[in-house]
Amino acid sequence: MSGGNVAAKRLTKIGRVLGKLYSPGFGFLLLVVTYVPIILVIMFSLNESVIAAFPLAKFSWKWYEELFQNRSILIAFRNTLIIGISAVAGSLVIGVTAAFLLHRYRFRFSAFFNIVILLPFLLPGIFTGLALLLFFSWVGIPKSLFTVFIGHVVFCTAVVFKTVLARLMVVRKSLEEASYDLGANSTQTFFYVILPNIRTALLTGSLLAFVLSFDETLITFFVIGAQLTLPLKIWAMMRAKFTPQVHALASLVFLTSTLIIIISSKYILGREAKS
Repeated sequence: MSGGNVAAKRLTKIGRVLGKLYSPGFGFLLLVVTYVPIILVIMFSLNESVIAAFPLAKFSWKWYEELFQNRSILIAFRNTLIIGISAVAGSLVIGVTAAFLLHRYRFRFSAFFNIVILLPFLLPGIFTGLALLLFFSWVGIPKSLFTVFIGHVVFCTAVVFKTVLARLMVVRKSLEEASYDLGANSTQTFFYVILPNIRTALLTGSLLAFVLSFDETLITFFVIGAQLTLPLKIWAMMRAKFTPQVHALASLVFLTSTLIIIISSKYILGREAKS
């Protein structure tokens, strides 16, 4: 019996064992482990007691009211929102331009150009954050929300780039050729032919970039100054003293993110069905 046949039989046996392990019950267990903690966080955020334990004391909006009266949390949320929206805008400009350039033109260092864009996303955050910190120190740029914005753009551009590039790959070349035959110039072709066909990719890439920016902690830790973003604020609160306000804040972030995902998914699926 050849070595190839032996290896194939072993792989088949391993596949059968994994198939038995990954039963519907195991999948249900994964769902329980994933979502039960989230449900508990939401329940404890509505509990009047400071202690996060059963039995629950009394239903109350107390921790949400205190949360919205906490000025430091509101400032951190504002900073996170500003950085997230700005990072999405910057990532769209750079990512779409890079994707269009790589798709349209074949040049000598195109593969290297692709790797350069993806590398900050593929590398561990500690390396990207440290590299940005050393760069800002070298050029003399003080740490601030501006440096956080630059770091998030560097990190999130790869997501927009790959999403848009994948969509450009399936856009038919004949559509552009027909546009040129009808007398349209390059600008008109881009805005009236190409852009409508990559609209869902732009939306998907923007949402992914915003979520990544909103949740980013490690790179932000290296390049931020005196101000805080929401993830760093939560981390600081948990280090100092854990309060039920953290439950309320986590619940709001989860519910808001879920709502955005549901709305955007319906929009994207609707657009895909029409096209």
